Amino acid sequence: MKTTENNKLIAEFMGMELGDDKTMYYDDVENLHPPTAVDKLKYHTSWEWLMPAYKKCMTSKQLRGDDDYRTILIDAVIAADIKELYTAVVEFIKWYNQNK
Repeated sequence: MKTTENNKLIAEFMGMELGDDKTMYYDDVENLHPPTAVDKLKYHTSWEWLMPAYKKCMTSKQLRGDDDYRTILIDAVIAADIKELYTAVVEFIKWYNQNK
C-alpha cells in the first residue's frame, strides 16, 4: 500500500469521515484535526497525528489477547522511530479490520 492509502486507513480507524467529494477527511469524533485533504494527512510524518492512533491501537479490545502486536507497537514507541511506529500501526489496523 502507498502512504496515501495507509494514511486513509488510519484516518478511518480514527473515526475521520471522507467527504462526498472524496478529497477531504472530516474529524467529527475526536476533533483532533481540522478538515484535511486526503493528500495532506500527516500520520507518516507527525508524532502529533500518529500518537493518538497508537493509543487507540493499544486500548483496542482485540489487542488484549495478542501479545505479538502489543510487543511490536511498544517496541516501535521505545525506539522512537516514527517510520517503524507508522508501519506497526498500519499493520495492526489491517489485522484489526480483518478480525473485528
